[in-house]
Amino acid sequence: MIRSLQRWNEASRKWLWVLVIIAIVASVPVIVQRVQTESSANQVEVVFNYRGLLDVSAYQENPQAYLDEQLDRLKEAGVNTMAMFESTLDELSKARRIMVFNAADAAKLSQTVVAPDKNYTYVAFTNEENAQQLRPMIEESFRNLDVSVVPWNYGEYSGLMLGMSMDESVMKPMALDPFAFAMLREKGFNILPRLSDNIPYNQEEMDEVLAFYAENGVKRILFDGEAVKGYKSNGSMNSLQGFADLLNKHGIGIAAIENLKSPQKGLNQLAYLLDYNVVRLHSLQDTEASQEPKVLADRFVLATKDRNIRMIYLNASPNKDAAKASITSPINNLIDSLTGPEGAVQRIQDNGFEFGQAKAFVIHDASWQKALKAIVVLGGVAMCALLVSYFILPLTLIAFVLGLVGSAGLYVLNSTLMEQALALGVAISAPTVATLLAIRKVKDIRHSLPEISAGRRLTHTLVLYIKTSVISLAAVPFVIALLNNITYSLVLNQFRGVSLLHLGPILLIAIYVFLYQGTSIWQELRNWLKMPITLLWVVVAAVLGVVALYYLSRTGNAGTLLPGEAAFRSFLENTFGVRPRNKEFLLAHPLFLVGIFAAFRYRWAMYAMVIAVMGQLSMVDTFAHIHTPAVLSLIRGVLGLGLGLIVGLIAIVVWHIIERCWDRWSPKLLRQ
Repeated sequence: MIRSLQRWNEASRKWLWVLVIIAIVASVPVIVQRVQTESSANQVEVVFNYRGLLDVSAYQENPQAYLDEQLDRLKEAGVNTMAMFESTLDELSKARRIMVFNAADAAKLSQTVVAPDKNYTYVAFTNEENAQQLRPMIEESFRNLDVSVVPWNYGEYSGLMLGMSMDESVMKPMALDPFAFAMLREKGFNILPRLSDNIPYNQEEMDEVLAFYAENGVKRILFDGEAVKGYKSNGSMNSLQGFADLLNKHGIGIAAIENLKSPQKGLNQLAYLLDYNVVRLHSLQDTEASQEPKVLADRFVLATKDRNIRMIYLNASPNKDAAKASITSPINNLIDSLTGPEGAVQRIQDNGFEFGQAKAFVIHDASWQKALKAIVVLGGVAMCALLVSYFILPLTLIAFVLGLVGSAGLYVLNSTLMEQALALGVAISAPTVATLLAIRKVKDIRHSLPEISAGRRLTHTLVLYIKTSVISLAAVPFVIALLNNITYSLVLNQFRGVSLLHLGPILLIAIYVFLYQGTSIWQELRNWLKMPITLLWVVVAAVLGVVALYYLSRTGNAGTLLPGEAAFRSFLENTFGVRPRNKEFLLAHPLFLVGIFAAFRYRWAMYAMVIAVMGQLSMVDTFAHIHTPAVLSLIRGVLGLGLGLIVGLIAIVVWHIIERCWDRWSPKLLRQ
């Protein structure tokens, strides 16, 4: 009975590989549709924060002339959209449309003392046109907040007295500044409204606002604050559905800001209700706007090409330079980063993009994808079962059956979690299995050809390098097909388990190399456990622990770059157009090549595979970044393999020279 099960498990490997191949073939149409989706929107929109520009102009000798001049320069540089926040009393005051006084200021103006029971805000309009346009807007906004609003005069200028302290009233959001809106439209700018959820949601008022936006060419809205418009009232009013209905009615989409510490509340639900009429936006903080123009240009180019970014948002603010005793701004620096042959605008166009109002991706998601994904799931479970078979052969069929049952059950409970879990399992399994097969092949050749020549060692090494890479990349169709959803491309949903992907194959290969190379697993384990622990081992373990922590820190976006690494990355990006991963072509791939070459003579060289597997898993991890176009990820992986081959061949030559020298001189050294 036991022998029969053993034969079944051994024979099942062949059929599991057949299922894997069938699943890869089934994934091809799904991959094609993902590529079609990613290539369906190529317009890039450059947005400037109008409020920041207004803040800078407030420090100038002639604010209005400065504002006009900078708007013209920005337009010429390639900025085609201005972001406008909901106006406030503070913003209208900086624009010189109103004057705002607190209770103490008003008392001085009227030559009276401050009333102890009236901490009010006093607003004076700077001319009659401002009064006619802004008075109704201010009155309506504050009365909606149950704040008393009564007429007030400042000499011959009309105004309003608001029953709220000045510190609070200057922050209350109102409609967009109508004068600024008209002026920006006249200059040819598109408008990107920034709406907050700081005031109660009103469906009728929002309908009027969106209708006005649509009439003036607004195609997209960006939210200000921690939540989307209508989120706070959603529980009682179902306001997110109402807001989405209005956006759909007026043909307006939304923008999602990249790399926020926490997503804006309600964004995912609103995106779903809008059928994902969403564009990703990269925001340059005002504290970053003074970086070198070339650094900024590289950043913008990389965002559009590598991360499906279609809106670039520029911030600027006035800076007090104590050394120069002056107020400066980064506007000139931002313009330099956009213009010229090395500027972002020209380079983005060279990459095949156009400048205009950003459009959402056209989602290609045919109904037959579900049937093909079912086949992909079957093949994914087979790949995971293959990994089990190379460690514990008797559990092969059991692992396959349990994988199918578990996947079906998890799909019923949470289909997204099932897809992510299986994608992670395949992403770990494929590079691990590929490296295991390479190790086994080296062991077989070493036993059959103990005196193998250097030329044949090199030939076998190159064949194994290609074969191992192909098997590792077999995980890619599974990752793409299982995670082919627009929510991943827009980073509304993210692939989980990246740290496990980066660590799992390394641990599994370490177990295999340390325990599966002798006559018995248990004997090897006993040998390692009996080994005395020395101070050297403790130091080595501590160093490896620090290296492992740094390695894991580099799996996210917050990793610390090594000195000079940023410049080297920029050089690679500008040289090849697509930046290969440093750890692949400088470390892991060369180490694989020289490790395999050396392992044909020296058994201990196989330990290099523990680190070399990093290159295999890294290639798969590249495709786990779903917001990066699949074609670009493929180019990055192939480029890493090519450069890694060149570096690896150089390393093999160096190693072979060392071998020849050792073979020649070691006998003499040992005799002394």
